[in-house]
Amino acid sequence: MRLARHLPLTSLAAAIAFAGQAQAETELTVATVNNNDMVIMQSLTDVFEAAHPDITLDWVVLEENVLRQRMTTDIATGGGQFDVMTIGTYEVPIWAERGWLSPLDNLPDAYNEDDLLASVRDGLSHDDTLHALPFYAESSMMYYRTDLFEEAGIEMTEQPTWQEVRQWAGELHGMEDGLAGICLRGKPGWGENMAFVSTLVNTFGGRWFDEDWNPELNSEEWTNAVQFYVDLLNDYGPPGASSNGFNENLALFSRGNCGMWVDATSAAGKLYDGDESDVADSLGFAPAPIAETPKGSHWLWSWALAIPASSDNQEAAREFITWATSQDYVELVGETEGWTSVPPGTRQSTYADERYIEAAPFADFVLKAIQDADPTDSTLEPNPYIGVQFVGIPEFQSIGTQVGQTIASALTGDATVEEALDTAQRATERAMQRAGYLD
Repeated sequence: MRLARHLPLTSLAAAIAFAGQAQAETELTVATVNNNDMVIMQSLTDVFEAAHPDITLDWVVLEENVLRQRMTTDIATGGGQFDVMTIGTYEVPIWAERGWLSPLDNLPDAYNEDDLLASVRDGLSHDDTLHALPFYAESSMMYYRTDLFEEAGIEMTEQPTWQEVRQWAGELHGMEDGLAGICLRGKPGWGENMAFVSTLVNTFGGRWFDEDWNPELNSEEWTNAVQFYVDLLNDYGPPGASSNGFNENLALFSRGNCGMWVDATSAAGKLYDGDESDVADSLGFAPAPIAETPKGSHWLWSWALAIPASSDNQEAAREFITWATSQDYVELVGETEGWTSVPPGTRQSTYADERYIEAAPFADFVLKAIQDADPTDSTLEPNPYIGVQFVGIPEFQSIGTQVGQTIASALTGDATVEEALDTAQRATERAMQRAGYLD
């Protein structure tokens, strides 16, 4: 009260109003991955907070493997550290079934849920209800430098094969100082090297498990695929390939240090941006290569925003995730960052927008890749799981991480391919027995 005696009425009213606002303000802790699209989302914090003055955003931005570990630990223990989590097509149905995620029903009409691509929406649903909203979605594809292909007299085929890719990598490797013939993920992790390796195994005719959940990691198909991968990167990859994940390879390719790169379609926007990429004027793209079968040669993934059931700020979190995944957000990014930078793969309206189509020559190609990827039929021989580059069971996060480490040991030469796969097979058998899948 002593404060009131020294303040004019107008100042007192302002102080009271400020105190009331401070009390009403909600701080949301948002955990996300350090990919380019999420960095843009973080940069637009001021726009969201200006429209929602009662909400502030506190960002936790982490490398992919670290992010997954922290979020999994927090949500499994009900820690409540995060109000919004950036998770994907693998986690959503598993976590939703366990009651860890808040259902996202009764979305406002303006959100236009029917505008979401069906395959992406289905992958983020449990019991026909969304439990995360897609921020961006992707498949995988091959990028290549058209200037180098022309100089080397190489003609890209309509559907490249891995044998062709190996031959081309040999011709391109070393054409310029510091040029690797090809860049591929080598950093261990179920969502890093194993996202790529799983699709490679698929197209070589392999699968993670047979129909009775017996692991097949030391099968002929796995051995052929992983040996091909190890030899390809050791012969024509960049130095230190075992440390390179998505972001590292994106940086290498955008600087012109890779002749080819097979990875996420979501990289296309940044690579076509002349302000971000040194190869924007010489960028070509093609379908992900195939070997024995086209099945499972390209993945399906969505990075999405979910609200953990443990959050105390449910309504504010819903305000944020509906904003960040809306048509208005796509418009905002297109107008402020450029239309090649809008989050891809989530909304039909994006692919009907002439501004995006004109700016992004890859748009129709990416859309088709996302729509063609089939998580229910991803391998040459039948399998009991859902997923292209992952297995949709809770145990896969641990299994995939461990297998990724053994594959990396073969890439670095610390083990032969056969030794690495035998180790992976034994560890996976033990994990599946403990989980009750095997007798």
